[in-house]
Amino acid sequence: MHLGRKISRIRELRGIKQEAMAQELGVSQQTVSRIESSDMVEEEMLARIAKVLEVTPEVIKHFNEEAVFNIIGNTVNNNDNAALFNYYPTFNPVDKIVSLYDEKIALLERLLQSEREKIELYKSFLKD
Repeated sequence: MHLGRKISRIRELRGIKQEAMAQELGVSQQTVSRIESSDMVEEEMLARIAKVLEVTPEVIKHFNEEAVFNIIGNTVNNNDNAALFNYYPTFNPVDKIVSLYDEKIALLERLLQSEREKIELYKSFLKD
């Protein structure tokens, strides 16, 4: 898991330059460059970077560039393969990944609530 590369790719997909990100973080451009070349990033800095990139730290940790290109590829409705090379999505791939991640979280929360309800039901049966 190379967090620096993931941060760099998300930054690039968002169209944010290192200088702009450095200014938002209150650090130098060299610091951003050093972060992007690091395998690990401190949790506090990761949270600050995530805020600048408008994603959660979990999205950065689980970012998969292959998934972004799969989403883009599956969204193309053009049978002319030559047009794929000039395709520019009308959505931000990172936003799509964040949306999918949020949907998974919501589903897991519903499943957890269902399990809690089952446990309460079992407890009431055991009392009787």
